[in-house]
Amino acid sequence: MRFALNVPNFGEYGDARLLAELAREAEGSGWDGFFLWDHIAWEGAERYADPWISLAAIAVATSSIRIGPMVTPLPRRRPWKVAHEAATLDRLSGGRLIFGAGLGGREREFGFFGEEPDAKRRAAMLDEGLEILTKMWSGEPFTYRGTHYGITEARLTPPPAQRPRIPVWIAGTWPRKKPFLRALRWDGYAPVGKAGSPITPRDVREMSDSASEQRGRDEPFDIRITGSTNGESPDEVRRKVAPFAEAGATWWDENLPPSGMSFGEARERVRLGPPDVG
Repeated sequence: MRFALNVPNFGEYGDARLLAELAREAEGSGWDGFFLWDHIAWEGAERYADPWISLAAIAVATSSIRIGPMVTPLPRRRPWKVAHEAATLDRLSGGRLIFGAGLGGREREFGFFGEEPDAKRRAAMLDEGLEILTKMWSGEPFTYRGTHYGITEARLTPPPAQRPRIPVWIAGTWPRKKPFLRALRWDGYAPVGKAGSPITPRDVREMSDSASEQRGRDEPFDIRITGSTNGESPDEVRRKVAPFAEAGATWWDENLPPSGMSFGEARERVRLGPPDVG
C-alpha cells in the first residue's frame, strides 16, 4: 500500500504557493502522493486556488511524489483542453501525474455556471471525454464524432511523458455498479460510500475480487481509500488501515478536511509522515 494526501483547493488551502510548500514537505516526510481537489463552488467556501495551476507549482516544487487532481469533473471541462493541460503537467513533473476523473457530485458546480445538470448526460460526456483524452495522449492525428463532442483532425504533440498514457482513476459511489464498471476499463477506482455508509475492508475485497475476475490477476488495478488517522495511536492506525491493505487497497489517502482542522494542524499531520501499518 502507498500513502497520499487528499487536499482541498479552497479556504486555507486556496493558495498555490502554500500548496506547493505543503507538497514539498509531504515528499520530504515520506508520502507517496499528493492529490488535490477540483472544486469551484463548495458550500460556504472562499479563496479558491485553481487545481491545475496549483499542480504545476507542486510539480516544480517536488521531484518524486505522485500528483494529480482527485478528481476533475471532466464533463464541466473541455476534454481537449484538459488533454493539453495533463500532457504538459505530466512532462513538467517527469511522468508523475495520475489523472482522477468523475461526473462531479456537487450539482451547484454545474447548475450555477450553466453546465449540464443531468447526471446521466454527464456520464455519457465523461465516457466520450475519456476517449478523447486517450486519443489525444497517443500523439497521433484523429477525428472524433460522438453525441456530445466532435473533433476534426486533432493531434497533440508532444504527448505525455508516461506511455502508453497517463494513468486514469475513476471516482464513483460504491456500491453503484456503473461507476465501478467504468473504472475497470481504466487504471484505478476512487470510491466514496453512500451517505452514512463508509467504505469497509469487505467492500474493498469485493472490488479487488471483481477487478481480478474481469481484468485478470496480472493486470494492475489501483483501489484508493480515503480516511483519517489524525490523532490516533500507532495501534489504532494499524487496526484501521491494515485491513484495507489486506483486502486489496493499493492507496490510502489521508484526508485533510476543509473544516475541523486548521492549516497549521494539517501541516503537522503531514510532517508526521504516512501511517505505519507494518
